[in-house]
Amino acid sequence: MRGQFQLFSLVRCARMGRGACCKPKRKFATWTFRSLDHRTLGQAVPQHFNFAKDVLDHWSQLEKDGHREAHPALWEVNTEGEEDKWSFERMSHFSQKAASILSDTCGLNRGDRLMIILGPAPETYCIFLACVQLGITFVPGTPQMTAKEILYQLHTSKAQCIVVNKAVVPLVDSVLSNCPTLKTKLLVSDKSYDGWLDFRDLMRSASPEHTCVKSKTSDPMVIFFTSGTTGYPKMAKHSHGLALRSSFPSRRLLQLKTSDVFWCLSDPGWILAVLGCLLEPWTAGSTLFIHHLSQFEPKVIVETFFKYPITQCIAAPGVYRMILQKNFPSLRFPCLEHCCTGGEPLLPEEQEQWRQRTGILIHEAYGQSETALSCANLRDMKPMPGSMGKAIPPYDVQIIDSKGNVLPPNTEGNIGIRVKPIKPIGLFMCYENDPAKTAEVECGDFYNTGDRATMDEEGYFWFLGRSDDVINASGYRIGPAEVENALAEHPAVAESAVVGSPDPTRGEVVKAFVVLTQQFMTHDQAQLTKELQEHVKSVTAPYKYPRKVEFVPELPKTVTGKIRRSELRKRELGQK
Repeated sequence: MRGQFQLFSLVRCARMGRGACCKPKRKFATWTFRSLDHRTLGQAVPQHFNFAKDVLDHWSQLEKDGHREAHPALWEVNTEGEEDKWSFERMSHFSQKAASILSDTCGLNRGDRLMIILGPAPETYCIFLACVQLGITFVPGTPQMTAKEILYQLHTSKAQCIVVNKAVVPLVDSVLSNCPTLKTKLLVSDKSYDGWLDFRDLMRSASPEHTCVKSKTSDPMVIFFTSGTTGYPKMAKHSHGLALRSSFPSRRLLQLKTSDVFWCLSDPGWILAVLGCLLEPWTAGSTLFIHHLSQFEPKVIVETFFKYPITQCIAAPGVYRMILQKNFPSLRFPCLEHCCTGGEPLLPEEQEQWRQRTGILIHEAYGQSETALSCANLRDMKPMPGSMGKAIPPYDVQIIDSKGNVLPPNTEGNIGIRVKPIKPIGLFMCYENDPAKTAEVECGDFYNTGDRATMDEEGYFWFLGRSDDVINASGYRIGPAEVENALAEHPAVAESAVVGSPDPTRGEVVKAFVVLTQQFMTHDQAQLTKELQEHVKSVTAPYKYPRKVEFVPELPKTVTGKIRRSELRKRELGQK
């Protein structure tokens, strides 16, 4: 792709099918997109970029100049059903006030770190943007964390400031004595607590005048703690390039327009939510919809889709699964056009059920805390049920062996992203304070994701599992996702997790931990075990069937909802 693009005017107006009337009066950064090929991508990246200045202020200026239609930046619905709509101009104004609080009241400076544990709320995004404006690295967390997890993340990140809601206050206070770097505590609540600064009260008198730093694209912006499915979470540090990548014309996963209303049903502590609740929709000038759900209640979610003009959504597979398991009379939502999922493999039968009930295909995407989205079933291509889709430029994604050699099609290997000769924009900088782990994932010319998959002749990727999850039974290598997909087709299975279990003859055998659906909870478990084993034999290669089945009330999961197979494996090995 050749030619010059004005970063957030010509590219986005062209995508929206709009003309020169959308050009802003102010001048924005330009650069030449010489090619999206990995060999020349480095020439396409500008030296300086700041999401708050180059994106948010862009749309805010268009509103001031009358060159933007009246689509809000944020559409908020609280637990009582009350609505509030925020323009980009209002969001820019309040994020600058938040920046003044962090700088003048909290004494934070460029390079400092701020941990934020809030649900989806206007304050969350104001603080995210304020950090970007100040050059502060923000560390998102989820309100589902325990005190032990909060202590670990505060201690490891060395955050100087923390922002929470009232539910998290006692957890933070209980570990405060072990967090020597933490100097300031901000509270977003209608209730006050000793030792905590009232963020909303400070916002009333904060100055709206704040100069944005001139950040380099390569400067740190955010640290995500990895999900910790295989050990302690690591700090994946990302630069401002993570936000810049959302401006690339190659991003065709969502194809958002300014008229779209986008709902991301994910906690802001997860990278998917930072992409889906901030970077992607606001780069496109779309409306971000947020609902203060106390929990993922399928009835409320369905009612919300019917009541509000939500055109696109992204959610974990479990959200779609919960909705499908309820007997709703209709799921034909009036405005919904496009659905995406990520975080865990989507089962093909769930995708088909959703299509039949809603008339909409779910497009699956794949990524990590280290990579953001790297593969997807893009909107302009037909999804392949059970596939992660194809590589998203600028990533060159291949299946590699343990030495970094590219493997031929339909060969099992590790998912690798090419980092040499040029590291692609959007890939994490490093594991902070852990050079050994950073070096460990370098594999020849590739970053080794640690996930196992195959790629077919058409470039579609098929997920098998984490490298540690693959089961070696009598020389046969079995991916847990294959067996879990087969089990999910049986009406007795609400959820399952498959791991290797030690066996004196075969080395390992397949063991399935199964959560039963309500109607099968009183069935004879010995008979159910036989049924499930025969069922798996009938839909996969017979050697993949689970020789052991254990029925459990729930599966161990991370705070982001991913199954902790490592915990199940330790249980099988008799470890605590």
